[in-house]
Amino acid sequence: MTVLPVPTTAIIVVAAGSGTRLGADAPKAFVGIDARSVLRHALDGIFAAAPMQVIVVAPAGFEGDAEAELRAAAGDRHELGRVVTGGETRQQSVAAGLRALWGDVTTVLVHDAARALTPPALIDAVADAVDAGTGVIPALPVVDTLKRVDGDAVVGPVDRSELAAAQTPQGFPRALLEQAYAVAADAGEEYTDDAALFAAADLPVRHVAGDERAFKITTPADLDRARRLLDAAAPVSHAETPAPRLPRVGVGTDVHAFGGEGNLWLAGLEWPGERPLSGHSDGDAVAHAIVDALLGAAGLGDIGQHFGTAHPEYAGAHAEVFLASTAQMLAEAGFVIGNVSVQFQGNSPRFSPRRAEAERALSAALGGATVSVAATTTDGLGFPGRGEGIAVTAVALIVPAD
Repeated sequence: MTVLPVPTTAIIVVAAGSGTRLGADAPKAFVGIDARSVLRHALDGIFAAAPMQVIVVAPAGFEGDAEAELRAAAGDRHELGRVVTGGETRQQSVAAGLRALWGDVTTVLVHDAARALTPPALIDAVADAVDAGTGVIPALPVVDTLKRVDGDAVVGPVDRSELAAAQTPQGFPRALLEQAYAVAADAGEEYTDDAALFAAADLPVRHVAGDERAFKITTPADLDRARRLLDAAAPVSHAETPAPRLPRVGVGTDVHAFGGEGNLWLAGLEWPGERPLSGHSDGDAVAHAIVDALLGAAGLGDIGQHFGTAHPEYAGAHAEVFLASTAQMLAEAGFVIGNVSVQFQGNSPRFSPRRAEAERALSAALGGATVSVAATTTDGLGFPGRGEGIAVTAVALIVPAD
């Protein structure tokens, strides 16, 4: 067993949030950004910083998942980590973390797991800035023009030079933070962050420079932003010869069996009265094959990587969500969609009466790219011929943006 020096700094990682605004079926901290969860990315950053006690506050019922993520991130430093169960509010969760501190700890950082890409250097900077009598938060200047409003009326400007956007981790002297929590508990007050609670106890707080990468993952758009940042940061071998900027072609296939719930969704349309397809989302095999063809052409992975079961926020999503997100990924990677040709095999639904409608819907979801869809039967052969499901093949042409 590795014997580690006992640190005097601890970090409480609050991972007990439900993630309602993310629209996920799991708590936010356990939603995948890529192959790793929000919590795992946060812990990777923490264990890349200076050694400290790490306390993960997990939602009830997810303590085992949090322990697995903690051990995976910590490696041979797992003795520094501990998982505790959170409370009904953020304040109660942090209080649970405070009760788990080692006796030698004198400085406490409180960090939101949802700020998963926080750089280790920012964590160290906050810890180093804490002194015996002052709390420290990282903050960014407010760059937007702000207005004071009353209903839908704009009633005046706000001086943004007096404002800052607070981030985490927030650092405090342990004794004073525990004192501030006792004051809040006695008063029955709830605060939005620990700096507010600390200041309410008449204790000083100052700020250091924050970091744009320490943004909070709250909505699906935030999750997409995190994924794009990770994709952009992926290492590239400089020994490889850059591919010429020529048109690129991708092929996608998808198969779904009949047997889902509700109505059939296919080619971006709802088909009332038709048997639905089963799947993680709506089972729209046409849309899914298009996504795979586009991602493959751009070299951006596949549908499972970006929208699969590791991303529960996409459960039940329809074609326009997948296609619009894919078009955005291609645009950010420097590609324009030329055209997409799709063929599906199946005995039902009868497609030709709605072909033009489906092509318009798919084209609109892709930002106006040309999409053509054809349907065929298999003369009774194979699972499509037996009426067990639908098979789809899509071919996409993309070109580099100017």
